[in-house]
Amino acid sequence: MSETEREAMEYDVVIVGAGPAGLSAAIRLKQLDADCNVVVLEKGSEVGAHILSGAVLDPVGLDRLIPDWKKKGAPLNVPVVEDKFYMLGEAGQVRIPNFPMPPLMNNHGNYIVSMGNVCRWMAEQAEELGVEIFPGMSCSELVFDEQGGIKGVVAGEFGKNPDGSKSDGYEPGMELHGKYVFLSEGVRGSLSKQVIAKYNLSDGYEPQKYGLGMKEIWEIDPTKHREGSVTHTMGWPLEKNAGGGSFIYHLENNQVYVGFVVHLNYKNPHLFPYMEFQRFKHHPMVAELLKGGKRVAYGARAISEGGFQSMPKMVAPGVALLGCSVGMVNVPRIKGNHNAMLSGVAAAEAAIAAIAEGRSGDELTAYETEVRTGAIGKDLKKVRNVKPLWSKYGLTASLTLGGLDMWTNTVGFSFFGTIGHGKSDAEATEEASKHSVIDYPKPDGKLSFDRLTNVAFSFTNHEESQPAHLTLKDADVPVKVNLPTYAGPSARYCPAGVYEFVEEPDKDARFVINFQNCVHCKTCDIKDPAQNIVWTTPQGGDGPNYPNM
Repeated sequence: MSETEREAMEYDVVIVGAGPAGLSAAIRLKQLDADCNVVVLEKGSEVGAHILSGAVLDPVGLDRLIPDWKKKGAPLNVPVVEDKFYMLGEAGQVRIPNFPMPPLMNNHGNYIVSMGNVCRWMAEQAEELGVEIFPGMSCSELVFDEQGGIKGVVAGEFGKNPDGSKSDGYEPGMELHGKYVFLSEGVRGSLSKQVIAKYNLSDGYEPQKYGLGMKEIWEIDPTKHREGSVTHTMGWPLEKNAGGGSFIYHLENNQVYVGFVVHLNYKNPHLFPYMEFQRFKHHPMVAELLKGGKRVAYGARAISEGGFQSMPKMVAPGVALLGCSVGMVNVPRIKGNHNAMLSGVAAAEAAIAAIAEGRSGDELTAYETEVRTGAIGKDLKKVRNVKPLWSKYGLTASLTLGGLDMWTNTVGFSFFGTIGHGKSDAEATEEASKHSVIDYPKPDGKLSFDRLTNVAFSFTNHEESQPAHLTLKDADVPVKVNLPTYAGPSARYCPAGVYEFVEEPDKDARFVINFQNCVHCKTCDIKDPAQNIVWTTPQGGDGPNYPNM
């Protein structure tokens, strides 16, 4: 903790992050004990502002948390009515039949939702129960007790100059202390990353794996709209260059979510994930759907893909990691919100039991046991080998072997045991000299767009007078190592155009960080080959402001 003097507020439980995991924990805490003093701190300008909307939600988590959610008006309005899978080639597509797929891949009974709106609704439910929710409150530091455990966080620090010094309008923020602290920051959260490193929580587990998910919301021709339709594709344009695929979800009001995921373990540093997404929209099937429509929003975020074998230890003295801070995404289903909600419920139940016994500041081992052996663990264990099989043997083999493994896991066994992931995504990046440059077509401004134009549709804003929240461990590495060895991959892997190498005649190359563009996806923190870029939390309220759709 810094030497700055701050006021402190005391709570039973302090929750960082108003996503599905954090809000579920807050609601469950108050359901179990109306007198439990709970606060939720959200760095976005409002609840939902940093939630990249557009998902197919399995309601099992919501069923567990609020069984009468329909009666209470939860915004789950579009049930899935059609489920299609395609293998794409450059000029056409082949539909993969549904019948050979394992039952867990069936989307019927699920809902196409705006997770931003779901979280806004959940926040209303939490506040009705007496939960305090403070948006626009970034949590910049952990607060430790005398034994080295975590007793709280620092939130609401504002007014630093770009060099880190205190301006005339500096506000030190407050310390919020709790008997337990829940970190539900989402993928690669800055505080969660510190906790994992400090307490060696990843020791004995596989490295976490990630994907970069990019998404646009489109309003399309009503004659082409099929409310409740879900489409997933694989193959072109990524093919052998990287793992990944797409999704197209038809929601209400003639809108569709068009998304594209690139697995970040790709080898070729010339790969440009954002441009792969833009190229995908020119596939005949997709182009015909979007023709005559308009893009109304854009966003991007990392996705945790390591699954069952990559979940670190989830508890340390005084703290528990929830949801995507641990990594609970079911990769073949492209679903993690249901597990995030269940993790919040499990953490809340463990904390209430501990507080009732007079405990505080210890490890909530009951929470971890429930996650690994309960519904979440069972969900993830069934699909644990799909991602490593894809990474090791490619798409075609993974469809066959991964499908077989999911089928056998439905009856409780696997021919493969548990396959490891091996290298981290940063380590997977190979030298540029081993790979060919990929030529990407220029965006046409109708179906495809340049990055900066699209970033404007994420409604991102950062106060420029603050310190950059993207920092370098060594300022020389980008130009002296990453540029000559890896062809400067940060200029491509960032989906918001934050990083650029400026090369001028008779001058040394310069590395420029345009942090104002950052959409908080964390890809740089994950994929940088030298692990030289560190994503930290900007001041509260900054970042994307995703629309209420």
